Amino acid sequence: MSGQSMNPPAVSAPVRGREAELERIGNLVRGPGGGMVVVCGAGGLGKTTLAAEAAAKAAARARSQEKKVVWIRWRDDTAQLGREFGKAARILGLPESRLEEARTGRVSLVDAVWEHLATVTGWLIVVDNVDTPARVGPGPEPLAAYRGWLRPHGGGVLLVTSRDTTRQTWGPDADLIHLQPLVDDAGAAVLLDAEPHAGTEAEAEALAARLGGLPLALNAAGTYLSVPTSRHRTFTAYQEALESEFADLLGAENPTAATDPETARRVVRHTWDLSLDQLQSDGYTLARPVLQLLALLEPAPVPRTLITPELVTDATGLPTTSAGVDAALAGLHRYGLLDTPETGEPEPDSTVVGRLQLHPLVREVTAHTLNRPEPTATWLAAIDEHLAQAVDAVAGMPGRTGWPTARLLAPHLPAHLDRNTPHNFTTARNTLDSLADILRAAGAASEELLLRRHVLDNESDARGPDHSDTLTSRNSLANALSNLGEHRQAADLHQQVLTDRQRVLGPDHPDTLISRSNHANALNGLGEYRQAADLLQQVVADTERVLGPGHLDTLVSRNNHASALNGLGEHRQARQRTEQPRRAPAGRRPPPASPHRHRTRPRARPPRHPRQPQQPRQRTERPRRAPAGWAAAVVAMGAAEPRNVVAVSAKTSAPGWVPRLEPRVVGAVHRQRAEIQRGHARWRVSPVRCAARPGTAGSCGWVAGCR
Repeated sequence: MSGQSMNPPAVSAPVRGREAELERIGNLVRGPGGGMVVVCGAGGLGKTTLAAEAAAKAAARARSQEKKVVWIRWRDDTAQLGREFGKAARILGLPESRLEEARTGRVSLVDAVWEHLATVTGWLIVVDNVDTPARVGPGPEPLAAYRGWLRPHGGGVLLVTSRDTTRQTWGPDADLIHLQPLVDDAGAAVLLDAEPHAGTEAEAEALAARLGGLPLALNAAGTYLSVPTSRHRTFTAYQEALESEFADLLGAENPTAATDPETARRVVRHTWDLSLDQLQSDGYTLARPVLQLLALLEPAPVPRTLITPELVTDATGLPTTSAGVDAALAGLHRYGLLDTPETGEPEPDSTVVGRLQLHPLVREVTAHTLNRPEPTATWLAAIDEHLAQAVDAVAGMPGRTGWPTARLLAPHLPAHLDRNTPHNFTTARNTLDSLADILRAAGAASEELLLRRHVLDNESDARGPDHSDTLTSRNSLANALSNLGEHRQAADLHQQVLTDRQRVLGPDHPDTLISRSNHANALNGLGEYRQAADLLQQVVADTERVLGPGHLDTLVSRNNHASALNGLGEHRQARQRTEQPRRAPAGRRPPPASPHRHRTRPRARPPRHPRQPQQPRQRTERPRRAPAGWAAAVVAMGAAEPRNVVAVSAKTSAPGWVPRLEPRVVGAVHRQRAEIQRGHARWRVSPVRCAARPGTAGSCGWVAGCR
């Protein structure tokens, strides 16, 4: 074996963005003790480069490189590793006589080597690319037992690079450094080092972000740009070319990669195949198909609950169990191909939902290597079916339990709608509408807005701008803008919807009345209280004339009018809109009412199963149901006992209006469940609250629930 093989490889360019990791390793090397450091992470993150830079810095501080810094490359051969460790120990002063004792079997070579390394200080031994630590040996004991070739108990530092990121593999005494992709400015520095004339720093940062901060991809891009004969010579041109020429620029196949692992490590297209091949040989047979499934989803975190055995089987046709899927995900995470982002603090009454996320470039390369159209078309059909089922499952969860999952599903739904337009548009559109309703309840305004915009864009193309469904989607988008605080945009869009509904449906159509109320509410949100109050007064009058004084829409319009009056400071008039002729107990005053944006009636949903015939979309004009997932209660209060309390839900066959109302109707209460106890609503609900606490004697003149 030549001495050259024991020298660290040269680093040809500055190492960017790894200052903290280099300082951490340097402190260990300079310190009085020893230890074992494992630099781990997915392929392409620059583990070898970091180790080589650390070795170069250590060598520069040492008196003699041959005595202090040794580089060993793991070649998946335990016997060869033993020989190289023996030579490293000899370089660091192990007597030849001791090696001879090991050769003749009088002592164990591994023990002789490490007994000597424990007495020598200041050295750095690097063992590169230990991606199969279970084979290191010698012997069958696990590496974490620290009786093999890799031990943390020497007088110097043992630095190991590996794709295996698990603490279980390396044991409790190893110091693990998990490499992450480079931040944008560090990635830009890598590109500018390679070709400083290819563009500005901002353009380099944009390309670095597009490449996901992966050092292997950044180096490939920089090398390409530095060649004078390349077709794309600027950062911007290269980034634009990635959209149409990804296969040529980063996804190109190297014919020697299959037989030469060192070549595969240096090629973006092949570097992750090494990890997948290793997982396959270790018995993780589902790792590759599960990674491919995840790559077909959007570049955003995926709820763990979506990746089920049923999805894997439906997509791949492979027999699958829950244990098999769990093992595949664990294996992908172990080799750094799959991340599990932190979920943060869960909301009250909600559940913690596991997240799965691929590096953007891992996802893109993996998706690119799938055969088309099969199995991709079959796999996407399975993904779409299970996305719809996941939304249905979330919609059926009680309270807030489904909200975290809804947020994670949102980024994956627009592509679901695109893939199902126009052949299955109605079903897919209803899936997005259902999830958007859940997001609205969860206060996830940004995610809701994403879905509302996409539904409107697709519906305008599929149905036309004047179709009643399109007008409904425009109304929902305007409400989402209001929820996000974009009141000016919401008011302008509500005005457009109102104009079109008046033209298409007529001025007295219930949906037109809803648009008038929504437009006025948006103006109220802008602080234009007088104009909003005047418009809402007209809406109340017209709604009473068209729908009747006891209709739910009429009651909500009254509340909206009261909110605008409160904004003007006309609290007495506002109270008159909401309170009963019988006054509330002394000292109890109703709080200002808050505006309620109407929603047009939900759309009928055809069956989801792909083998069932698609049904035409039904539009029941009247009576109109209450919004899905909500209930309405209208309470007429007597002296002490409530009467004629009606709870309405869109999940029942009851219409969204309340019959047989007593004259003294006090208001409409929107909530998921209306419960009356001891003369009062037990839960706090909007828009107003009860003037008396449960158990208070006497009567009350206005109601909506107690805190």
